[in-house]
This record gives sequence, structure tokens and C-alpha cells, in this order.
Amino acid sequence: MHAPRKRSRKWWARLVAALAALLVAAVAGVALAYPSVAATTCPGCYGLTELEPGVYAEKDVSDAQREQIRRTVASARDRIGSFYGTPLSSPRLLVCVTDACYSRIGGKKERGIAILNRSVMLSPRGLDAVIASHEMSHVELHARLSSGVDVPQWFDEGLAVVVSDDPRYLAPAGSGDRCTTPPAGPLPVTLGEWLAAASKDVTTYARSACQVNRWLRAHGGRQGLMSLIDRLNTGASFASATR
Repeated sequence: MHAPRKRSRKWWARLVAALAALLVAAVAGVALAYPSVAATTCPGCYGLTELEPGVYAEKDVSDAQREQIRRTVASARDRIGSFYGTPLSSPRLLVCVTDACYSRIGGKKERGIAILNRSVMLSPRGLDAVIASHEMSHVELHARLSSGVDVPQWFDEGLAVVVSDDPRYLAPAGSGDRCTTPPAGPLPVTLGEWLAAASKDVTTYARSACQVNRWLRAHGGRQGLMSLIDRLNTGASFASATR
């Protein structure tokens, strides 16, 4: 009388075990293929510890390195707040003070990178407010755009240069037109186009920043950007919204 129930329980146990095995395999696959995604999801799994809310670094950082990280993060957040106003985003920050750490969490040769427009990873070469706020600007912009709404990559990158006030690509503030390299011809629209262009032409960032800075000056600066975001979120195309 009880044999069917036993068989049923065994079948469910096997199903649960199989699903658990598939889940473990899937998680392991993500960790191997996309360590940066896995690391931002579970910093502790990659040897990082929380220094302050939302900020993670290697466990053995010195007091001086800890203070440098604290100052960098505080200054970067100030730049985001100064431009955007009260931030809508709160990206998790993974900060590495050694190349071994940055490689372990999936970093390459870049100074920093925004992951899935939610988190930011900083390499030892990106431990300054310019790089940190540049990557945080990507996260903040996309936090303000509705799901499915996007902007050309040149605008996203150029805006990040302006927000971070990057002296490599912009003339000093107060100089009027801050362009160091005026744009000539179309700028990269997709991420793939951007990566290809930026790797070949060091002026790609400067030209994009120039285009964005000139647009902001002609459209009221921050308020112009907020209006642009509102129009995009209500269905306007980027071309029509930026006229």
C-alpha cells in the first residue's frame, strides 16, 4: 500500500538533487566565464571584505591604502552628486590595490569598469576620483533611464568624462569651450563600435567629451540632461530629444 508513496518520494528526491546539481553547475559556469559578475555578486568569495557600506577591498590593505580608498570614494561620490544632484544609484564598489586581485575578479588592462550598470570595479591604476566617478556616472545615468531606454555609447562615455572632470580629455574649467579635440565625423554608437574605435584612436574620448560638453552648454547643463532623460523615458528618440 505504501510502495507508490515511497517511489514518489524517491522520484522527487532525485529531481531535487538533479536541479541542485544543475544550479551548482550554472553558478560555477558563470563564475568561470564571467568572474566580474560573480565577484560583484559575492565579493567575499573572491577574497574581498567590506571596508564601509557598499565598498569592498582586499582583506590585507594597509591603513594608508584604506584611507586612500575612503578619500577616493568620497570624492567620486561628491562629483556624482554635484552633477546629478541626489543620486538614484548606489553601485557596489570593488577596489583592488594589487594587480593579482584585479585579475582574480575578472579585470583586464582597464583602470576601472562598470559591471552591468550596477557595480564598479577599480584597478590599482584607477584609485582616484576621476576614474571612480567616470565609472559611477555610467551607473547613475542608466539608473535614471527607463528599462529598455539607452543612449549612444559616445554620449554615455563623453558624459562620464564631463562628470568626472577628466583633465586628460577636457580643457580646464572656466575656459569656455573645454574641447581639446573637436569631433570630426560620426562617433561610435554601439559598445562594439566604441571599443574598436577607442582602442585605435586615443582621441575618441576627447572628441566624445567635446560633443557632450558643447551640447550641455547649449541646453542648460544639468537641467538640459534631466530634460533629455525625461524625453527619452517617455519614448522620444535620441536624435529628436537632443535637438
